[in-house]
Amino acid sequence: MPAIVLIGAQWGDEGKGKVTDLLGERVDYVVRYSGGNNAGHTVITPDGQKYALHLMPSGALSPDAMIVIGNGVVVDPKVLLEEIDGLAERGVDVSRLRISGDAHLIMPHHRALDRVVERYLGSSRIGTTGRGIGPAYGDKVARMGIRLQDLLDPGILRKKLELALREKNQVLFKVYNRKAIDVDETVEEYLRYAERLRPYIAETRVMLWDALDRGETVLLEGAQATMLDMDHGTYPFVTSSNPTAGGACVGAGIPPTAITKVIAVSKAYTTRVGSGPFPTELFDDNGQHLRKIGHEYGTTTGRERRTGWFDAVVARYACRLNGVTDLVITKLDVLTGMPKVPICVGYEINGERFDDMPMTQTDFHHATPIYEELDGWWEDITKARTEADLPENARRYIARIEELCGTKVSIVGVGPGREENVVRHPLLP
Repeated sequence: MPAIVLIGAQWGDEGKGKVTDLLGERVDYVVRYSGGNNAGHTVITPDGQKYALHLMPSGALSPDAMIVIGNGVVVDPKVLLEEIDGLAERGVDVSRLRISGDAHLIMPHHRALDRVVERYLGSSRIGTTGRGIGPAYGDKVARMGIRLQDLLDPGILRKKLELALREKNQVLFKVYNRKAIDVDETVEEYLRYAERLRPYIAETRVMLWDALDRGETVLLEGAQATMLDMDHGTYPFVTSSNPTAGGACVGAGIPPTAITKVIAVSKAYTTRVGSGPFPTELFDDNGQHLRKIGHEYGTTTGRERRTGWFDAVVARYACRLNGVTDLVITKLDVLTGMPKVPICVGYEINGERFDDMPMTQTDFHHATPIYEELDGWWEDITKARTEADLPENARRYIARIEELCGTKVSIVGVGPGREENVVRHPLLP
């Protein structure tokens, strides 16, 4: 009964959607277990079509796999229905979608508060997408959340919304001088969503347990990444959920003993979106080169991504924290043509060397990277399909990453397309 977890090993945008799509034809279920429409996966199909997915699991593009949005996800129903309609218009079968009735809803007051609080924080802002994800998770923890199953009971929906808005409208109006949210309008809007979403709402835990009992393969797809984890990332510059491997159990209802493989995805360099410490960040021509050649702009927000050299301290931390069995390195082709390709192998903080993540956020913020420089390569690697096809210096670069992370590198991405990969070790038998 194999369950496989797929996570990001950096700050997100590593190419998890491509890996999910690569595995999608060989698994029976693809499950999204955390985050909301603040995430984004870009998938390019063999015929060159490009899909930007935000709430739907990337497995939606696989012809046979069931696709599941788990209880750990926060759902904006308007965004989800737009995504469903957009995929259906392009010929994608969305009837395979199931959504946990326990997934929490993003409501209008969540979006309003997210935007106004970020503006109020000014230079101290977190860098959220303004889509209401944090406030929705905040209400979930405060036991004031509204769940998808509540859409099926108009009386409960109204009662819960009235209770929530009793406080939220006071904050919006009296603290931030914003218009209060109307209960009647919101109930009417969300009941319209309910009619369309009703066929997709299910008890997904039992569905997944039964699938595992039958020996079927379940792929648990993380959004965001390890360094954005609420507990284990660069707090407070993190997301509001647990996108690490442990979060897969909570966010989908999968028992830990069912997980047989954890796949981590990392770029051959490092990027992040939003505020927060980033030791290897580049502000020179090399950083601009990585952004331009790597097309480093957010799938969801369109914001420029911050770019930097590969940080092996972060990657090793992610591998140990998640119990990674297989590492996937994407975008190796972006480094082609660079004379030197540095790897951060440690940090210097107040004259002391750290080979692991420092304990405090203050120390991490002041960390100076210690680099090891490797020779670059000039050959076009986009046609490489075996390790022997790669230039010697590219092979050395991957081997050094593998050594520093203590985890085997199984796949190397050499281009954006589904087939543009070097397979060193198969992810599935």
